[in-house]
Amino acid sequence: MITLRPSGERGHANHGWLDAHHTFSFADYHDPAHMHFGELRVLNQDRIAPGAGFPPHGHRDMEIVTWVLEGALQHRDSMGNGSVIRPGEAQFMSAGSGVQHSEFNASDSEPLHLLQMWVLPARRGGAPRYDQRKVPEAARRDRFALAVSPDGAESSMLIGQDARLFVADLAAGAALDHALDPTRRAWLHVATGRVRLGEHELGPGDGAGIAGESLLELRGLEPAQLVLWDLA
Repeated sequence: MITLRPSGERGHANHGWLDAHHTFSFADYHDPAHMHFGELRVLNQDRIAPGAGFPPHGHRDMEIVTWVLEGALQHRDSMGNGSVIRPGEAQFMSAGSGVQHSEFNASDSEPLHLLQMWVLPARRGGAPRYDQRKVPEAARRDRFALAVSPDGAESSMLIGQDARLFVADLAAGAALDHALDPTRRAWLHVATGRVRLGEHELGPGDGAGIAGESLLELRGLEPAQLVLWDLA
């Protein structure tokens, strides 16, 4: 079964410096019908103005993954990490017992476009952790590359939940078939571009919840950037 989540039905908040779309309930956007999908609690698509960003703020008991689509993200946290994340790089932070961090557009002239995704942890507390990895372009060209997993397979970052994040860049006209375990669930998000999922056409910001399926059949209608969560 495939359940579509059209882009235009997402929550939306435009603060001037931040233009954010929320697939699931977040901040002032509350929709009881779209609180989460399994352990996937947040999927925000944010555009942050040059030089702007989030000042230091706290998180706890959440597995947080950021995937940069365009621009550069400046990150600093209370664990002593400071880095810039660029397109093709994934950032992971396990908030654990508590962490403070800030996130800013690293450029004073270029826009920043990213996905921030939160997953509920299997266990609360514990020491916070940080990681950052590049997902090679060749590994994600017209196929899904594993970026985050519970076992660190394929050089992926380690998440404290039975969840896997795949990323892909799909060319126009290309086909991408991805096997699924029909006893699990999956969430597909089209960050940019346009694809066909079975008989459905999905565009920028569209999502789809998938359950009971053994194969994901995608066709590129326009060059597209995709993320796929495989969930228990």
